[in-house]
Amino acid sequence: MTVIFGQRRSAGRSPGSRALAAGSVGNFVEWYEFGVYGYFATVIAERFFTPEGGGAAEALVRTYASFGLAFFFRPVGAALFGRLGDRIGRRPVLILVIVLMTAATTLIGALPTYATVGALAPWLLTFLRIVQGLSAGGEFGGAVAVMTEFAPPGRRGLYGSWQSFTVALGLLGGAGVAALLATLLTERQLGDWGWRLPFLLTLPLGLAALWLRLRLDETPVFRREAAGERPSRRAVAGAIALGAGRVMGWSAAGYTFLVVLPTFLQSTLGASFRQALAATVLANLGFAATIVPAGALSDRYGRRPVMLTGALLVVTLSLPLLNVLQDSGTSTALKGAALCGAGAVVGLMAGPGPAMLAELFPTTVRHTGLGLAYALSNAVFSGCAGLIITETIHRTGNTDIPAYYAAAACAVSALALAKSPGRRGS
Repeated sequence: MTVIFGQRRSAGRSPGSRALAAGSVGNFVEWYEFGVYGYFATVIAERFFTPEGGGAAEALVRTYASFGLAFFFRPVGAALFGRLGDRIGRRPVLILVIVLMTAATTLIGALPTYATVGALAPWLLTFLRIVQGLSAGGEFGGAVAVMTEFAPPGRRGLYGSWQSFTVALGLLGGAGVAALLATLLTERQLGDWGWRLPFLLTLPLGLAALWLRLRLDETPVFRREAAGERPSRRAVAGAIALGAGRVMGWSAAGYTFLVVLPTFLQSTLGASFRQALAATVLANLGFAATIVPAGALSDRYGRRPVMLTGALLVVTLSLPLLNVLQDSGTSTALKGAALCGAGAVVGLMAGPGPAMLAELFPTTVRHTGLGLAYALSNAVFSGCAGLIITETIHRTGNTDIPAYYAAAACAVSALALAKSPGRRGS
């Protein structure tokens, strides 16, 4: 009989396969929702952040501020749930965070808008975004810990890459649902009630994730080493800073090319909602295509060389890729290739990234450490990407800002990767 905080033996698939499934499905739900919020940013801005007389640009900035706020609660969630995960186990925490994420996301789909309840609407939305941020902060550390601790020797990079791969699937799932609704519904229907459907769809997805996690065993590594000696706070803080520096380029470039891009194309380049979503799908397909191969390559050649290659490619190619999209004379095929290429170079960082972070920390602080490193990087460089890019373009009129933002962050990551000795997957 299954119990939430007990152990249950599962027949059939191997423990590693069950760990991949249980960890992946939660990541899918999390990033599906964050993608949907980004894709519908302009609609949400109109429904929740546009009082009578308010401007569209101002509303969009407020929407991204709410988006970014959730990211700043991720480190809080990483610290809170990570500590629990390092004390009582990965499994119970993963169960708890998927319940919180599913409930908060489903409720967004049922919220009253500004036209119905006035100024209360953006506050309700922001509160639910905070709950999502807290749960997402605990999700990454637990999922990556489970995947890498169940991984066979020499395959941590491959197993950890599934966390990033399901990020791509979640973003693609969100884009696919948004594109389908944009095709089947009129613009008015989409704005009136259609935008709610992707959020409500999270409920069955979350229930499926919960079922898989209830069937998950605790990792053997945690059972064996949880009572071991804990490193000093100074050592943990140093590893967190190093990890955050290594993945900040992944965070910034990933959100710039995969999530912020649709709104940029609409608000700055005049693309339609359908065109923006098609662009997002292409970028995410390129992203998904390179993640798992990059993780496998890092098991053979080391995390650092693969991630460093991705970071340097973003530094050198961001501006040319964006200029291709801005040039009205460029063919559709070339623009599509540019979008796929932008996603693909981010995948080179995202594939080895989870295993690299996991290997920075011993078992006794792994859930907390890798979760905080990732959450801090995402809070600053992902959560603020839309806000920084939108506001800077609005103030300067420079439409190359997205490229500069991604390239600058990846330059710092390249330095963090280059200064530290590589580590082969084991």
